[in-house]
Amino acid sequence: MTDVKRDERESWDAIVIGSGLGGLATAAYLCAAGRRTLVLEAHYVAGGNSQVFRRKHKGREYEFDVGIHYIGECGRDGVITAVLGGLGLAERVVFRPLDSDGYSTLHFPDLSFRVPFGWDRYRARLLETFPAERDALTSVLDVMQDVARAGRDLQREEIAMEDVAEEAPGFLEWGLRPVTELFTEKGLSHRAAAVILGEQGCYAVRPSDTPVAMAAGLADHFLRGACYPEGGGQVIAGRLIEAIRAYGGEVRTQSPVHRIRIEDGRVVGVVAGKKSRAPQEIDAPVVVSNADVKRTFAELVGREHLCPETAERIESLRMAMPLFCVYVGLDVDLRARGMPNSNHFIWGNYDIEAVYDDLDADKISEDAMAYVTAASLKDPTCTRLAPEGFTNLQIMTLVPRSYSIWNVEQGPAEGGRYHRDPEYRRRKTDVMEHLIDAAQLVIPDLREHIAWKEAATPVSQERFTRSTGGTSYGIEMSCNQAGPLRVGPRTEIPGLFLCGASTPSGPGIAGVMRGGVATAGEILEADLLKAVLAGRVFGDRDLLPELDEAWDPWRESH
Repeated sequence: MTDVKRDERESWDAIVIGSGLGGLATAAYLCAAGRRTLVLEAHYVAGGNSQVFRRKHKGREYEFDVGIHYIGECGRDGVITAVLGGLGLAERVVFRPLDSDGYSTLHFPDLSFRVPFGWDRYRARLLETFPAERDALTSVLDVMQDVARAGRDLQREEIAMEDVAEEAPGFLEWGLRPVTELFTEKGLSHRAAAVILGEQGCYAVRPSDTPVAMAAGLADHFLRGACYPEGGGQVIAGRLIEAIRAYGGEVRTQSPVHRIRIEDGRVVGVVAGKKSRAPQEIDAPVVVSNADVKRTFAELVGREHLCPETAERIESLRMAMPLFCVYVGLDVDLRARGMPNSNHFIWGNYDIEAVYDDLDADKISEDAMAYVTAASLKDPTCTRLAPEGFTNLQIMTLVPRSYSIWNVEQGPAEGGRYHRDPEYRRRKTDVMEHLIDAAQLVIPDLREHIAWKEAATPVSQERFTRSTGGTSYGIEMSCNQAGPLRVGPRTEIPGLFLCGASTPSGPGIAGVMRGGVATAGEILEADLLKAVLAGRVFGDRDLLPELDEAWDPWRESH
């Protein structure tokens, strides 16, 4: 590819492909350990699903989150807190809690339920809402809380897998079984079950395929404190990039990787380069892919370098259901109306399983959740989110995996063009208007105050992140694809590692950040995750730049 002599060409200790939070966490910890690490990102801004984008309209500017809407594990004992702390970044990211009496509000046709902080308060509110189901609810919640606690201990390596049978028998019995089996065995009603699964759009898996460990883990994740990063979603990526650069690494945007180079059966580097330049070979004995797992093996590695069983396994993996997103600027400040700092999940009925029947049949389901969230309520201090007196609002729903519903035959990663197609735009507008109608349950005069609106389909998601099927969640976290049944972080090719939502750590901000540390630990051949969770600091704070009130995480991420 190049005639540059090997001793003159660019060489790094490690290269990370993709700048999602998993890749950035891996790179930051490798840099903190003295490994010169280069992060290569195809997009013009780093951060993956944690990035933001900005829009100007009539002289007003908005900043919308792509993937960080609310997160857990931000308290003193939280995984995100520990990962940032281990890099010397703990004081540089501040988290603002959502409404503790109802961080999420679940809306069903004849019931609204506010989800409070804490298992005890959550249990009491469910029992108050469904008094005739005391025994069933108590049994279900006992199992979920037990499984969540054991799952947390396993992730923290406070329980070894070989000791699960003795120390966490409930996890062994229920962890990888469908949550619907738990509900049926305990005699829980469909209404109560739907309320317990009301936030399941955060992982997007059919209830009958959802492991109890996933449902319980998500509940535990938020019940222990749901938060939003002060300064907007780009802050976490921006601080990780700041640490990478301070600790001797580099992050390059608009630098797509075309191929992972493999010689004599092991990794030797990548072929990469901006569109305006000829591709360049860059050497490294370690390459970490934070890219889509299917594209990593099919396009960057190539089937010829995989054993047949691995190739078939990767091809058979099922992606999580994708999302459709609407971004709205309102010419009214919802804070002035006293609107609580709560997420809203609006479901058309209690049969969530039927919603997935529609989605798997390539139908837009009008009963699928409409998730409504306002960044302006979550962080009123950040002036970038919306102009003064305005509100930054987002509405999302689950949509089918097939691009045919958008009149798209070929995705943008394969070169397909779609954006100007009239039928694509019409179908996108139809879904956007349906979601705006649904959100009026929460904001009745919503349409009267729309100053700006736009929407993004899964095709848009693929365009910017190259994710298969346009999903935000990677490989579906279903019963037959959970935990040890997932791929990575070590692969069969020496020097090639994986991180991100499709690895055993799973999707979500805490999941990918924890997984990034685990991948760095595999490379360093050290129990890095355990040390980080125990509070050890690897980063040298003295090397970090001084805090600056004018610091812009979006610009830091370029």
